[in-house]
Amino acid sequence: MPAVTVPSFGDPDVLTVAERPIREPGPGEVRIAVAAAAVNPTDLGLRAGAGSSTGEVTEPLVPGMDAAGTVEAIGPDVTRLRVGDRVIAAVSPRRPDGGAQQTPLVVPAASVVAVPEGATLQQAATLPMNGLTAIEALDLLDLPRGATLLITGGAGWLATLAIPLARERGLRVIADARPDEHDLVRAHGADEVVDRGDGLAERVRALVPDGVDGVLDTALVGPPLFPAIRDGGGWAVVRGQDDETERGIVRHAVWVRTRLEDTAALEHLRDLAAAGTLPLIVDETFPPERAADAHRRQAAGGVRGRLVIVFGGDDA
Repeated sequence: MPAVTVPSFGDPDVLTVAERPIREPGPGEVRIAVAAAAVNPTDLGLRAGAGSSTGEVTEPLVPGMDAAGTVEAIGPDVTRLRVGDRVIAAVSPRRPDGGAQQTPLVVPAASVVAVPEGATLQQAATLPMNGLTAIEALDLLDLPRGATLLITGGAGWLATLAIPLARERGLRVIADARPDEHDLVRAHGADEVVDRGDGLAERVRALVPDGVDGVLDTALVGPPLFPAIRDGGGWAVVRGQDDETERGIVRHAVWVRTRLEDTAALEHLRDLAAAGTLPLIVDETFPPERAADAHRRQAAGGVRGRLVIVFGGDDA
């Protein structure tokens, strides 16, 4: 089966398309003919060796955490899904079977739900991992209705999904963005948008004199945000930020791996996307052979939506 692989750590040019063996799904598993798989910043870290204790790849890694395709086989005890179902899946690339950028793909059935009604497979592939990350961050912050949340990186994909999810919980959302993207971020549901960059905390305090109740820091701004947060507020951090806080601000480490088999959360994301509450935006598509170009495009910044590796399928 074709897969985007990382045979050795390095720059994007190490990425290779290789054949991997096909296996039958076991108990609690399904096999998906993947049509589309999203590219995320975590894929760039995996390719470069982030998290590796030895600096060497013992066997080729397959990146990707978001897949969309068609169920082609089910394990003996799986009853919720059927062969032929069009589905999305969230998966860890660090498991023995590898990540989403391969076809076919064997995954736990708990990580698989039907695609949002009306969505193409390419669009659907943009949803699972970042949607689950946003839910996990909001659950950790646990802000009451009426509280104020600052989301950094307001035009980025994680923020784009987090903004309407936060609004669904009754939160007032402030986001940052470039001046030319304020309208875009407002369209995603932000109550107020401020300019990103130096002085962000002061601009937020001008809107919320007592400080926001929490921050979802998708842009990895870090400690310069602390003046924007009230005493004892929350700071949800992604990708391993470990800075010490101040004034009783509570740091919440967001790890999506704890939610990859949260079927109910995936179904909720699916339903919100079908209703038009969550956008599904494909920025650009690439065949597996151009995965290196997708990594370079992601690293350059400015991606609005998700880059998608296309293996084929009814909308490839």
